[in-house]
Amino acid sequence: MTRLALLVCMLLAASLAQAQIPGVATRDGVPTLAPLLDRVIPAVVNIAVLQKSPDEQNPLMRDPFFRRFFGMPGQSEPQIAAGSGVIVDAKNGYVLTNAHVIKDAREVVVTLKDNRRLPAKVVGNDVGTDIGLLKVDPKNLVEVKFGDSDALQVGDFVIAIGNPFGLGQTATSGIVSALGRSGLSVQGYEHFIQADALINPGSSGGALINLKGELVGINSAIIGPAGGNVGIGFAVPVVMARAVMDQLIRFGEVKRGRLGISMQDVAGGEGAQVAEVQPNSPAAQAGLRKGDVVTGLNSRPVRGAAELRARLAVVPVGETVELKVQRGKESQVVKARIGEIEANQAAGGQAIEQLAGAALADVEKKGLPGRDRAVAVTAVKEGTPAYQHGLRPGDIIVGVNQRRVTSVKDLAKALQAKGRVALNVLRGEFLLTVPVR
Repeated sequence: MTRLALLVCMLLAASLAQAQIPGVATRDGVPTLAPLLDRVIPAVVNIAVLQKSPDEQNPLMRDPFFRRFFGMPGQSEPQIAAGSGVIVDAKNGYVLTNAHVIKDAREVVVTLKDNRRLPAKVVGNDVGTDIGLLKVDPKNLVEVKFGDSDALQVGDFVIAIGNPFGLGQTATSGIVSALGRSGLSVQGYEHFIQADALINPGSSGGALINLKGELVGINSAIIGPAGGNVGIGFAVPVVMARAVMDQLIRFGEVKRGRLGISMQDVAGGEGAQVAEVQPNSPAAQAGLRKGDVVTGLNSRPVRGAAELRARLAVVPVGETVELKVQRGKESQVVKARIGEIEANQAAGGQAIEQLAGAALADVEKKGLPGRDRAVAVTAVKEGTPAYQHGLRPGDIIVGVNQRRVTSVKDLAKALQAKGRVALNVLRGEFLLTVPVR
């Protein structure tokens, strides 16, 4: 081979190496993520949480009299937990993490890449989406820029950065394995990014970034034996995390409203089909009808019922949403103003005391266990009995104590039973048991 031919081959090989992963730097002709990680890793922090002891969380055990009465002279030791977080606003010192990382926190300390340890204030927590927000002293911080999680596609390269097992900042890479995963917990506001970038205990709350170094998700959950990773990890899309963050900054909590529909996936297609429209609801006033297929929300595509449910769950009360709706062969845009969730609200104005705070509606849905009729939970107000029992918008109540219920009237009657009462609830593809008493 001549020198010229050899030079051409070397140049071709170098160009092919660069073309393998567009936008990624190379060193000696080999792609490397090192420059990207040098920029992003300083924005990913370790979080140490001193949690309240079990006694502190029990109102009886906070009373010295009851501690003596039960033979407990002192409180049990506080517990220490660890996780990760992402600095998303260096100017104001805001750090996104998981709600479960900072749950029941007495003290929170954030450790930066340069080993600075900063006390952190909990701005707010949203258990429904598993997103929490901290605030630290905004001095010499590095932030990661927000990306667009809606632009992700299965097969895109992503990098997970966190603090696994308390070892310090660690980066793992992989691809987006799936989008729109739900049914992983009892919260109901799920629309996870699934990736095979390794996420291990301690990485919760860390960053999932694309190859531009942009934040596309907050690492949240893993599936594996004893909490170990087996190649399946989940992250909250940054579009949802950012919406939660905005509300936590404004209100200290997420003020959820209601649209007034129950929904289901479209068989063999994308979108969320309206299964029921609650009378006099914002959806009814906007002209939504049973059978409509919602394909977009605020100019962004909707791929399924879980996605629409999760996105509506972070829209503040009073805000107007724009829904792209397919009705038969016609496509139209419908605007609806998100309304407040009324306590004790149920279909037909009927209140069910044991499920106060839940908006309920009779629903017909093919493929339900046993029959096609059940009760849909269209909205739940946080802090109410229904919410505390574990009900979430979009739940389908199919039974009580393993006995079928096909209407709100049936449900109210079944809840009058004596002794133990548990709801049989269909959430996504999972059938759950939700104890009421």
